[in-house]
Amino acid sequence: MSALRIGSLCTGYGGLDIAVQTVFGGELAWVADNDPGAARILAHHHPQVPNLGDITALDWHGVEPVDIATGGYPCQPFSTAGKRKGTKDARHLWPHIARALGALRPRLAVFENVAGHVSLGFDTVLADLAALGFDADWCCVRASDIGAAHQRNRLFFWAWPADTGSQGLARRWAERAASHRGHLAAADAVDLGEHGGGACGAGRDEPAARRLAAAHPAGVGEREPADEAQSLAGSRDARQEPGRGGGRAAADPGRGDVAEQPVSEPWSGGPAFAAPGLGVDWGPYAAAVERWAQVIGRPAPGAVDPLGRLNPALVEWLMALEDGHVTGVPGLSRTAQLKALGNGVVPPQAVAALHILLSRTEPAMWGRAA
Repeated sequence: MSALRIGSLCTGYGGLDIAVQTVFGGELAWVADNDPGAARILAHHHPQVPNLGDITALDWHGVEPVDIATGGYPCQPFSTAGKRKGTKDARHLWPHIARALGALRPRLAVFENVAGHVSLGFDTVLADLAALGFDADWCCVRASDIGAAHQRNRLFFWAWPADTGSQGLARRWAERAASHRGHLAAADAVDLGEHGGGACGAGRDEPAARRLAAAHPAGVGEREPADEAQSLAGSRDARQEPGRGGGRAAADPGRGDVAEQPVSEPWSGGPAFAAPGLGVDWGPYAAAVERWAQVIGRPAPGAVDPLGRLNPALVEWLMALEDGHVTGVPGLSRTAQLKALGNGVVPPQAVAALHILLSRTEPAMWGRAA
């Protein structure tokens, strides 16, 4: 069988694509992300793969068909960190993705968003998929479920054409995925950070010029309000991340601990101010940090950079990315690094979700893409 063709919408740094390729194989045919930082990351890692740019301006009937479509569309309309305007939010890009699915008719479509999407706007997504002739299945998985040091509860769902009958490829994919099962580590409900999910274009935009003042490496700060239904060990009343002072939301201009700062110059993500074993006190999060280090096979970078700011390399580590996947991209500013990382997908978390979906569903996703 020839390699499956993958088309990626709202690609970000490509975390969801990494997971899809881990489970199903395949090659990127194209990506589509008009965020400058994301585009720079994608060009660095996939110089031969075209970036279609703004998904709202494309004629999808002229785009190369693919076997699998992926996307982490903007989470801000549905996130508890925002105003939850849902389908009325200008950053709501699902209608454009639905238009793409209607034209491309992929054999499988895989998407990610915040868990809050289930209670706001997901009914519209499912209705649109049904109108397009797609069946769907979904689940919510926390990054902490696979041993991560942060909770990051996310919705993962996939869809496939309902009007096809063969299950041959689905069965082959399920058998392949079975070989990856059984490697998930048990996790405590300890949370060190929570950011928005993948997004593209205006949907990515949060106040890029804002950041907290210099942080103590043992400090914690609120990024997204905690789910009231979940009690997080050691997190008080907010989802936390290391190296952030206070308990305020970083993007709220009305809070006193937020400082306006100019956009950072390109930064290589070099050595952290406090390297592992040289003075970082993770406090109540030490066990969670050590657990994640064991899961991904490398120790945590320091929490802060030489200027006392949150170290992007730590966030990259928390997202289970290879060292330098984002921080090693030439010319990418520190601000752009953190923006991409905050909007990204944890690849092994997405792999776990795909295994869950494969364990209970064998979609009839058949016929080659046109």
